[in-house]
Amino acid sequence: MSDDTPPAKSTSTRLSRLRNWLSLSGAVLSFSAFFAFVLLFAVDLMAAHANPYMGILAYVVAPMFLLLGLAMVIAGYILETRRVRKGLADDDSHLILHVNLARKRDRRLLVGFVGGSLGFIFLTAFGSYETYHLMETNSFCGETCHTPMEPEYKAYQHSAHANVDCVACHIGPGTTAYIRTKINGVKQMYHEVMGDFDRPIKIRNPNLRLAQETCQTCHWSQKHIGDVHKTFKHFLSDEANTPFTVQMILKVGGSDPVKGPVQGIHSHMNVSNKIEFIHTDEDRLSIPWVRVTDSNGKVTEYRTEEFKDDISKHEIRNMDCMDCHNRPSHKFLSPNAAVDQSMANGRIDPSIPWAKKNVVKALVQNYATREEAQQKIEASLRADYPNEKRVDSLIAEAKAIYKVNFFPEMKADWRAHPDYIGHKDSNGCFRCHDGKHLASDGKTSIKGSDCNACHIIVSQGAGKELEKYAPAGVPFIHIDSEFSDPSCADCHNGQAQAE
Repeated sequence: MSDDTPPAKSTSTRLSRLRNWLSLSGAVLSFSAFFAFVLLFAVDLMAAHANPYMGILAYVVAPMFLLLGLAMVIAGYILETRRVRKGLADDDSHLILHVNLARKRDRRLLVGFVGGSLGFIFLTAFGSYETYHLMETNSFCGETCHTPMEPEYKAYQHSAHANVDCVACHIGPGTTAYIRTKINGVKQMYHEVMGDFDRPIKIRNPNLRLAQETCQTCHWSQKHIGDVHKTFKHFLSDEANTPFTVQMILKVGGSDPVKGPVQGIHSHMNVSNKIEFIHTDEDRLSIPWVRVTDSNGKVTEYRTEEFKDDISKHEIRNMDCMDCHNRPSHKFLSPNAAVDQSMANGRIDPSIPWAKKNVVKALVQNYATREEAQQKIEASLRADYPNEKRVDSLIAEAKAIYKVNFFPEMKADWRAHPDYIGHKDSNGCFRCHDGKHLASDGKTSIKGSDCNACHIIVSQGAGKELEKYAPAGVPFIHIDSEFSDPSCADCHNGQAQAE
Protein backbone atom coordinates (compact mmCIF):
# COMPACT_ATOMS: atom_id res chain seq x y z
CA MET A 1 0.00 0.00 0.00
CA SER A 2 1.62 3.25 -1.14
CA ASP A 3 1.57 6.54 0.72
CA ASP A 4 0.96 9.46 -1.66
CA THR A 5 1.06 12.08 1.12
CA PRO A 6 3.74 14.64 0.24
CA PRO A 7 6.60 14.70 2.67
CA ALA A 8 6.45 17.42 5.31
CA LYS A 9 8.65 20.36 4.78
CA SER A 10 11.76 20.16 6.86
CA THR A 11 12.64 22.86 9.39
CA SER A 12 15.67 23.84 7.35
CA THR A 13 13.49 24.24 4.26
CA ARG A 14 11.09 26.52 6.13
CA LEU A 15 13.96 28.56 7.56
CA SER A 16 15.30 28.98 4.07
CA ARG A 17 12.28 31.18 3.35
CA LEU A 18 13.89 33.79 5.60
CA ARG A 19 16.68 34.14 3.10
CA ASN A 20 15.23 37.12 1.27
CA TRP A 21 16.27 40.73 1.18
CA LEU A 22 13.29 41.98 3.23
CA SER A 23 13.85 39.48 6.05
CA LEU A 24 17.60 40.01 6.06
CA SER A 25 17.15 43.80 6.18
CA GLY A 26 14.73 43.34 9.08
CA ALA A 27 17.26 41.17 10.87
CA VAL A 28 19.90 43.89 10.51
CA LEU A 29 17.45 46.51 11.83
CA SER A 30 16.50 44.29 14.79
CA PHE A 31 20.13 43.62 15.67
CA SER A 32 20.94 47.34 15.43
CA ALA A 33 18.03 48.21 17.73
CA PHE A 34 19.09 45.59 20.26
CA PHE A 35 22.68 46.84 20.02
CA ALA A 36 21.47 50.42 20.63
CA PHE A 37 19.51 49.31 23.70
CA VAL A 38 22.53 47.53 25.19
CA LEU A 39 24.78 50.51 24.43
CA LEU A 40 22.39 53.07 25.92
CA PHE A 41 21.80 50.98 29.01
CA ALA A 42 25.56 50.53 29.56
CA VAL A 43 26.36 54.21 28.99
CA ASP A 44 23.62 55.41 31.31
CA LEU A 45 24.51 52.83 33.95
CA MET A 46 28.12 54.06 34.06
CA ALA A 47 27.28 57.77 33.78
CA ALA A 48 28.06 60.16 36.64
CA HIS A 49 24.37 60.98 36.99
CA ALA A 50 21.15 59.60 35.58
CA ASN A 51 19.46 60.91 32.47
CA PRO A 52 15.69 61.28 33.06
CA TYR A 53 14.86 60.74 29.40
CA MET A 54 17.12 57.79 28.64
CA GLY A 55 14.11 55.58 29.34
CA ILE A 56 12.43 57.03 26.25
CA LEU A 57 15.36 56.01 24.03
CA ALA A 58 16.13 52.65 25.60
CA TYR A 59 12.66 51.45 26.51
CA VAL A 60 10.51 53.06 23.83
CA VAL A 61 12.48 54.07 20.71
CA ALA A 62 14.87 51.09 20.57
CA PRO A 63 12.09 48.50 21.14
CA MET A 64 10.01 50.18 18.44
CA PHE A 65 12.79 49.67 15.88
CA LEU A 66 13.36 46.15 17.21
CA LEU A 67 9.70 45.31 16.64
CA LEU A 68 9.80 46.96 13.20
CA GLY A 69 12.78 44.80 12.23
CA LEU A 70 11.07 41.64 13.45
CA ALA A 71 7.95 42.62 11.50
CA MET A 72 10.09 42.94 8.36
CA VAL A 73 11.54 39.47 8.99
CA ILE A 74 8.07 37.96 9.37
CA ALA A 75 6.72 39.87 6.35
CA GLY A 76 9.55 38.54 4.18
CA TYR A 77 8.83 35.01 5.34
CA ILE A 78 5.08 35.33 4.65
CA LEU A 79 5.60 36.80 1.18
CA GLU A 80 7.95 33.99 0.16
CA THR A 81 5.60 31.35 1.59
CA ARG A 82 2.75 32.76 -0.48
CA ARG A 83 4.87 32.48 -3.61
CA VAL A 84 5.34 28.80 -2.95
CA ARG A 85 1.66 28.21 -2.22
CA LYS A 86 0.61 30.03 -5.38
CA GLY A 87 2.75 27.62 -7.39
CA LEU A 88 5.19 30.25 -8.54
CA ALA A 89 7.93 27.73 -7.76
CA ASP A 90 8.01 23.94 -7.56
CA ASP A 91 10.13 24.01 -4.44
CA ASP A 92 11.88 26.42 -2.06
CA SER A 93 15.23 26.35 -3.78
CA HIS A 94 14.65 29.72 -5.40
CA LEU A 95 14.34 31.36 -1.96
CA ILE A 96 17.92 30.70 -1.02
CA LEU A 97 20.21 33.62 -1.71
CA HIS A 98 23.06 32.20 -3.67
CA VAL A 99 26.25 34.21 -3.70
CA ASN A 100 28.77 33.13 -6.27
CA LEU A 101 32.03 34.88 -5.44
CA ALA A 102 33.27 34.03 -8.89
CA ARG A 103 30.75 36.49 -10.28
CA LYS A 104 31.60 40.19 -10.02
CA ARG A 105 27.94 41.17 -9.54
CA ASP A 106 27.53 38.85 -6.54
CA ARG A 107 30.73 40.11 -4.97
CA ARG A 108 29.49 43.69 -5.25
CA LEU A 109 26.11 42.80 -3.77
CA LEU A 110 27.72 40.95 -0.87
CA VAL A 111 30.19 43.76 -0.14
CA GLY A 112 27.39 46.33 -0.40
CA PHE A 113 25.10 44.43 1.97
CA VAL A 114 27.81 43.71 4.56
CA GLY A 115 29.21 47.23 4.33
CA GLY A 116 25.76 48.77 4.53
CA SER A 117 24.85 46.62 7.54
CA LEU A 118 28.05 47.52 9.39
CA GLY A 119 27.60 51.20 8.52
CA PHE A 120 24.01 51.13 9.75
CA ILE A 121 25.10 49.54 13.02
CA PHE A 122 27.83 52.17 13.42
CA LEU A 123 25.40 55.00 12.72
CA THR A 124 22.98 53.44 15.21
CA ALA A 125 25.67 53.43 17.90
CA PHE A 126 26.86 56.94 17.09
CA GLY A 127 23.34 58.36 16.82
CA SER A 128 22.23 56.69 20.05
CA TYR A 129 25.24 58.02 21.96
CA GLU A 130 24.82 61.57 20.63
CA THR A 131 21.07 61.50 21.25
CA TYR A 132 21.72 60.31 24.79
CA HIS A 133 23.91 63.34 25.49
CA LEU A 134 21.40 65.66 23.83
CA MET A 135 18.67 64.32 26.09
CA GLU A 136 20.65 65.03 29.26
CA THR A 137 21.08 68.73 28.44
CA ASN A 138 19.04 71.32 30.30
CA SER A 139 17.70 72.72 27.01
CA PHE A 140 16.25 69.31 26.14
CA CYS A 141 14.56 69.06 29.55
CA GLY A 142 12.99 72.47 29.11
CA GLU A 143 12.37 72.84 25.39
CA THR A 144 11.51 69.41 23.98
CA CYS A 145 8.20 69.19 25.85
CA HIS A 146 7.75 72.85 24.97
CA THR A 147 4.25 73.62 26.21
CA PRO A 148 4.22 71.85 29.61
CA MET A 149 7.81 72.59 30.65
CA GLU A 150 8.33 76.08 29.23
CA PRO A 151 7.25 77.92 32.42
CA GLU A 152 9.63 75.88 34.59
CA TYR A 153 12.48 76.26 32.08
CA LYS A 154 12.07 80.02 31.75
CA ALA A 155 12.01 80.44 35.53
CA TYR A 156 15.00 78.12 35.90
CA GLN A 157 17.08 80.29 33.54
CA HIS A 158 16.67 83.25 35.90
CA SER A 159 17.18 81.35 39.14
CA ALA A 160 20.11 80.92 41.50
CA HIS A 161 20.46 77.35 40.17
CA ALA A 162 20.71 78.32 36.50
CA ASN A 163 24.13 76.63 36.23
CA VAL A 164 23.00 73.43 37.97
CA ASP A 165 21.90 70.55 35.73
CA CYS A 166 18.22 69.69 36.00
CA VAL A 167 19.01 66.04 36.68
CA ALA A 168 21.12 66.93 39.73
CA CYS A 169 17.98 67.98 41.61
CA HIS A 170 15.21 66.09 39.87
CA ILE A 171 16.91 62.70 40.14
CA GLY A 172 19.87 62.67 42.48
CA PRO A 173 21.96 59.60 43.34
CA GLY A 174 20.84 56.02 43.92
CA THR A 175 19.65 52.94 42.00
CA THR A 176 16.01 53.37 43.06
CA ALA A 177 15.93 56.91 41.69
CA TYR A 178 17.56 55.65 38.49
CA ILE A 179 14.87 53.03 37.83
CA ARG A 180 12.02 55.33 38.85
CA THR A 181 13.33 58.00 36.51
CA LYS A 182 13.29 55.68 33.51
CA ILE A 183 9.68 54.76 34.14
CA ASN A 184 8.74 58.38 34.71
CA GLY A 185 10.43 59.47 31.47
CA VAL A 186 8.26 57.08 29.47
CA LYS A 187 5.16 58.26 31.36
CA GLN A 188 6.00 61.89 30.62
CA MET A 189 6.31 61.13 26.91
CA TYR A 190 2.92 59.42 26.94
CA HIS A 191 1.19 62.41 28.58
CA GLU A 192 2.96 64.82 26.22
CA VAL A 193 1.73 62.86 23.17
CA MET A 194 -1.81 62.56 24.58
CA GLY A 195 -1.85 66.21 25.70
CA ASP A 196 -3.44 65.32 29.05
CA PHE A 197 -0.75 66.77 31.32
CA ASP A 198 -1.64 69.04 34.24
CA ARG A 199 -2.15 72.73 33.60
CA PRO A 200 -0.36 74.04 35.61
CA ILE A 201 2.20 71.35 36.34
CA LYS A 202 1.68 70.07 39.88
CA ILE A 203 3.89 67.96 42.11
CA ARG A 204 1.64 65.18 43.31
CA ASN A 205 4.22 62.46 43.84
CA PRO A 206 3.80 60.97 47.32
CA ASN A 207 7.19 59.28 46.93
CA LEU A 208 9.04 62.50 46.12
CA ARG A 209 12.56 62.25 47.47
CA LEU A 210 13.50 64.23 50.53
CA ALA A 211 15.64 67.27 49.93
CA GLN A 212 18.26 65.76 52.24
CA GLU A 213 18.93 63.26 49.45
CA THR A 214 19.21 65.84 46.67
CA CYS A 215 19.70 69.44 47.88
CA GLN A 216 22.17 68.40 50.54
CA THR A 217 24.54 66.84 48.04
CA CYS A 218 25.61 70.48 47.60
CA HIS A 219 24.06 72.37 50.52
CA TRP A 220 25.20 71.64 54.05
CA SER A 221 22.30 71.79 56.50
CA GLN A 222 24.53 71.48 59.56
CA LYS A 223 26.54 74.59 58.74
CA HIS A 224 25.90 77.58 61.00
CA ILE A 225 25.02 80.44 58.64
CA GLY A 226 24.48 83.06 61.32
CA ASP A 227 22.81 86.36 60.37
CA VAL A 228 22.32 87.54 56.78
CA HIS A 229 21.76 91.15 55.76
CA LYS A 230 18.99 91.65 53.19
CA THR A 231 17.67 94.76 51.45
CA PHE A 232 14.16 94.85 49.96
CA LYS A 233 13.39 97.77 47.65
CA HIS A 234 9.71 98.53 47.14
CA PHE A 235 7.72 101.28 45.43
CA LEU A 236 4.23 102.39 46.40
CA SER A 237 1.36 102.48 43.92
CA ASP A 238 0.94 106.23 44.11
CA GLU A 239 1.52 108.91 41.51
CA ALA A 240 5.12 109.46 42.59
CA ASN A 241 5.95 105.74 42.87
CA THR A 242 7.25 106.55 46.33
CA PRO A 243 10.23 104.35 47.20
CA PHE A 244 10.16 102.39 50.43
CA THR A 245 13.16 100.25 51.34
CA VAL A 246 13.43 97.79 54.19
CA GLN A 247 16.84 96.63 55.40
CA MET A 248 16.84 93.71 57.79
CA ILE A 249 18.99 91.08 59.43
CA LEU A 250 17.68 87.60 58.77
CA LYS A 251 18.36 85.23 61.65
CA VAL A 252 19.27 82.23 59.51
CA GLY A 253 21.24 80.60 62.32
CA GLY A 254 22.00 76.87 62.23
CA SER A 255 20.80 73.43 63.28
CA ASP A 256 23.84 71.59 64.62
CA PRO A 257 25.19 72.41 68.12
CA VAL A 258 28.63 71.15 67.07
CA LYS A 259 28.86 73.90 64.41
CA GLY A 260 27.23 76.69 66.40
CA PRO A 261 24.17 77.54 68.48
CA VAL A 262 20.90 75.93 67.37
CA GLN A 263 18.87 79.01 66.57
CA GLY A 264 17.23 81.01 63.85
CA ILE A 265 15.38 79.90 60.75
CA HIS A 266 17.57 76.87 60.05
CA SER A 267 16.86 75.43 63.48
CA HIS A 268 13.84 73.94 61.71
CA MET A 269 16.12 71.42 60.02
CA ASN A 270 15.80 67.94 61.49
CA VAL A 271 19.28 67.82 63.00
CA SER A 272 18.99 68.79 66.68
CA ASN A 273 15.28 69.53 66.55
CA LYS A 274 12.70 67.34 64.88
CA ILE A 275 9.64 69.02 63.40
CA GLU A 276 6.61 67.14 62.09
CA PHE A 277 3.32 68.44 60.78
CA ILE A 278 -0.02 67.56 59.23
CA HIS A 279 -1.25 69.34 56.12
CA THR A 280 -4.84 69.13 54.90
CA ASP A 281 -4.30 70.21 51.28
CA GLU A 282 -1.94 68.99 48.56
CA ASP A 283 -0.12 72.36 48.36
CA ARG A 284 0.67 72.26 52.10
CA LEU A 285 -0.78 75.69 52.64
CA SER A 286 -3.08 74.52 55.44
CA ILE A 287 -1.04 73.17 58.37
CA PRO A 288 -3.29 72.82 61.43
CA TRP A 289 -1.02 70.58 63.56
CA VAL A 290 2.71 70.71 64.38
CA ARG A 291 4.87 68.59 66.69
CA VAL A 292 8.32 69.72 67.85
CA THR A 293 10.86 67.42 69.52
CA ASP A 294 13.89 69.30 70.84
CA SER A 295 17.43 68.00 71.40
CA ASN A 296 16.53 66.96 74.96
CA GLY A 297 13.63 64.82 73.76
CA LYS A 298 10.93 67.22 74.94
CA VAL A 299 7.84 66.94 72.74
CA THR A 300 5.40 69.80 72.23
CA GLU A 301 2.32 69.63 70.06
CA TYR A 302 0.61 72.68 68.59
CA ARG A 303 -2.71 72.82 66.81
CA THR A 304 -5.19 75.41 65.64
CA GLU A 305 -8.45 75.81 67.52
CA GLU A 306 -10.45 74.37 64.62
CA PHE A 307 -8.37 71.21 64.27
CA LYS A 308 -9.77 68.57 66.61
CA ASP A 309 -9.09 65.46 64.50
CA ASP A 310 -7.39 62.31 65.70
CA ILE A 311 -3.89 62.66 64.25
CA SER A 312 -3.74 58.91 63.56
CA LYS A 313 -6.16 59.54 60.69
CA HIS A 314 -3.66 61.84 58.97
CA GLU A 315 -0.25 61.42 57.39
CA ILE A 316 2.44 63.04 59.55
CA ARG A 317 5.24 64.57 57.49
CA ASN A 318 8.78 65.31 58.64
CA MET A 319 9.69 68.89 57.80
CA ASP A 320 11.94 69.13 54.77
CA CYS A 321 13.93 71.86 53.00
CA MET A 322 11.29 71.98 50.27
CA ASP A 323 8.53 72.80 52.73
CA CYS A 324 9.93 76.34 52.82
CA HIS A 325 12.26 76.44 49.81
CA ASN A 326 9.50 75.13 47.54
CA ARG A 327 10.51 77.17 44.47
CA PRO A 328 14.34 77.09 44.54
CA SER A 329 14.72 77.08 40.75
CA HIS A 330 11.25 77.72 39.34
CA LYS A 331 10.11 80.89 41.02
CA PHE A 332 7.50 83.08 39.35
CA LEU A 333 7.59 86.66 40.58
CA SER A 334 4.34 88.33 41.53
CA PRO A 335 3.47 91.47 39.52
CA ASN A 336 4.32 93.72 42.48
CA ALA A 337 7.66 92.04 43.09
CA ALA A 338 8.60 91.99 39.40
CA VAL A 339 7.78 95.68 38.89
CA ASP A 340 9.62 96.60 42.12
CA GLN A 341 12.66 94.76 40.82
CA SER A 342 12.52 96.49 37.43
CA MET A 343 12.15 99.92 39.02
CA ALA A 344 14.97 99.27 41.48
CA ASN A 345 17.25 98.20 38.61
CA GLY A 346 16.33 101.19 36.43
CA ARG A 347 14.50 99.24 33.72
CA ILE A 348 11.33 101.17 34.59
CA ASP A 349 11.74 104.88 35.23
CA PRO A 350 10.20 105.66 38.66
CA SER A 351 9.63 109.25 37.53
CA ILE A 352 6.86 108.12 35.17
CA PRO A 353 3.65 108.96 37.09
CA TRP A 354 1.68 105.96 38.34
CA ALA A 355 4.12 103.59 36.63
CA LYS A 356 3.95 100.97 39.39
CA LYS A 357 0.16 100.85 39.50
CA ASN A 358 -0.41 100.94 35.74
CA VAL A 359 2.12 98.23 34.86
CA VAL A 360 0.84 95.92 37.60
CA LYS A 361 -2.73 96.56 36.43
CA ALA A 362 -1.80 95.58 32.87
CA LEU A 363 0.01 92.44 34.01
CA VAL A 364 -2.72 90.95 36.17
CA GLN A 365 -5.52 90.90 33.61
CA ASN A 366 -6.75 87.53 32.37
CA TYR A 367 -5.33 86.69 28.95
CA ALA A 368 -5.93 83.48 26.99
CA THR A 369 -2.53 83.47 25.27
CA ARG A 370 0.74 85.32 25.58
CA GLU A 371 0.19 86.82 22.13
CA GLU A 372 -3.05 88.35 23.38
CA ALA A 373 -1.29 89.52 26.53
CA GLN A 374 1.48 91.27 24.60
CA GLN A 375 -1.06 93.15 22.48
CA LYS A 376 -3.36 94.16 25.33
CA ILE A 377 -0.54 95.16 27.69
CA GLU A 378 0.72 97.54 25.03
CA ALA A 379 -2.78 98.87 24.36
CA SER A 380 -3.42 99.38 28.08
CA LEU A 381 -0.22 101.31 28.71
CA ARG A 382 -0.59 103.44 25.57
CA ALA A 383 -4.07 104.37 26.76
CA ASP A 384 -2.66 105.30 30.19
CA TYR A 385 0.13 107.41 28.66
CA PRO A 386 -1.05 108.98 25.39
CA ASN A 387 1.56 111.76 25.55
CA GLU A 388 4.42 110.03 27.41
CA LYS A 389 7.62 109.78 25.35
CA ARG A 390 8.98 107.02 27.58
CA VAL A 391 5.97 104.75 27.05
CA ASP A 392 7.84 102.53 24.56
CA SER A 393 10.47 101.52 27.12
CA LEU A 394 7.74 101.04 29.73
CA ILE A 395 5.82 98.74 27.38
CA ALA A 396 8.96 96.78 26.48
CA GLU A 397 9.76 96.07 30.13
CA ALA A 398 6.16 95.17 30.97
CA LYS A 399 6.18 92.64 28.11
CA ALA A 400 9.53 91.27 29.28
CA ILE A 401 8.15 90.78 32.82
CA TYR A 402 5.13 88.96 31.45
CA LYS A 403 7.22 86.72 29.20
CA VAL A 404 9.21 85.15 32.05
CA ASN A 405 6.58 85.11 34.81
CA PHE A 406 3.20 84.46 33.15
CA PHE A 407 2.21 81.47 31.02
CA PRO A 408 -1.55 81.55 30.35
CA GLU A 409 -1.53 78.43 28.15
CA MET A 410 -0.23 76.45 31.13
CA LYS A 411 -2.14 78.55 33.70
CA ALA A 412 1.19 79.10 35.44
CA ASP A 413 2.11 82.22 37.40
CA TRP A 414 2.78 83.26 41.00
CA ARG A 415 -0.78 82.36 42.01
CA ALA A 416 -0.51 78.78 40.77
CA HIS A 417 2.97 78.37 42.25
CA PRO A 418 3.27 80.49 45.43
CA ASP A 419 6.67 80.90 47.02
CA TYR A 420 6.74 79.92 50.70
CA ILE A 421 9.97 81.74 51.55
CA GLY A 422 8.84 84.74 53.57
CA HIS A 423 5.26 85.77 54.17
CA LYS A 424 4.46 88.80 52.05
CA ASP A 425 2.65 87.48 48.97
CA SER A 426 1.78 84.05 50.38
CA ASN A 427 1.37 82.79 53.92
CA GLY A 428 4.68 80.93 53.75
CA CYS A 429 6.06 81.20 57.28
CA PHE A 430 2.64 82.11 58.65
CA ARG A 431 1.26 78.69 57.79
CA CYS A 432 2.62 77.82 61.25
CA HIS A 433 3.94 81.08 62.74
CA ASP A 434 0.59 82.86 62.79
CA GLY A 435 0.00 82.96 66.55
CA LYS A 436 -2.99 80.62 66.14
CA HIS A 437 -1.19 77.32 66.71
CA LEU A 438 -1.48 76.75 70.45
CA ALA A 439 0.14 74.16 72.69
CA SER A 440 -1.88 71.89 74.96
CA ASP A 441 -1.97 74.59 77.65
CA GLY A 442 -4.05 76.70 75.28
CA LYS A 443 -1.81 79.74 75.81
CA THR A 444 1.62 79.10 74.35
CA SER A 445 1.82 79.58 70.58
CA ILE A 446 4.56 78.66 68.13
CA LYS A 447 7.44 81.06 68.62
CA GLY A 448 7.84 83.62 65.94
CA SER A 449 4.46 85.22 65.40
CA ASP A 450 6.03 88.64 65.95
CA CYS A 451 8.05 90.64 63.43
CA ASN A 452 11.42 90.33 65.15
CA ALA A 453 11.47 86.58 65.79
CA CYS A 454 13.18 85.63 62.52
CA HIS A 455 14.51 89.00 61.41
CA ILE A 456 15.45 92.41 62.80
CA ILE A 457 14.52 95.53 60.82
CA VAL A 458 17.53 97.83 61.07
CA SER A 459 16.46 100.54 58.64
CA GLN A 460 13.39 101.45 56.59
CA GLY A 461 12.00 104.22 54.46
CA ALA A 462 13.80 106.29 51.83
CA GLY A 463 16.56 108.89 51.58
CA LYS A 464 17.81 110.11 54.95
CA GLU A 465 15.49 107.72 56.77
CA LEU A 466 17.63 104.82 55.58
CA GLU A 467 20.68 106.43 57.17
CA LYS A 468 19.13 105.87 60.60
CA TYR A 469 20.66 102.44 61.04
CA ALA A 470 19.54 100.70 64.24
CA PRO A 471 21.43 97.44 64.96
CA ALA A 472 19.04 96.62 67.81
CA GLY A 473 16.09 96.90 65.45
CA VAL A 474 13.13 99.22 64.96
CA PRO A 475 9.38 98.54 64.81
CA PHE A 476 8.07 97.87 61.32
CA ILE A 477 6.33 100.85 59.73
CA HIS A 478 3.42 100.09 57.40
CA ILE A 479 3.67 103.28 55.41
CA ASP A 480 0.38 103.51 53.53
CA SER A 481 -2.17 101.97 55.90
CA GLU A 482 -2.67 100.85 59.47
CA PHE A 483 -1.01 97.54 60.29
CA SER A 484 -2.14 95.27 63.10
CA ASP A 485 -2.35 91.66 61.84
CA PRO A 486 0.70 89.57 60.89
CA SER A 487 -1.05 87.88 57.94
CA CYS A 488 0.52 90.06 55.25
CA ALA A 489 -0.75 87.90 52.37
CA ASP A 490 -4.37 88.77 53.19
CA CYS A 491 -3.71 92.11 51.49
CA HIS A 492 -0.32 91.68 49.80
CA ASN A 493 -1.42 89.05 47.30
CA GLY A 494 0.98 90.17 44.61
CA GLN A 495 -1.51 92.36 42.80
CA ALA A 496 -3.52 94.23 45.46
CA GLN A 497 -1.82 97.51 44.71
CA ALA A 498 -3.32 97.48 41.22
CA GLU A 499 -6.89 97.12 42.45
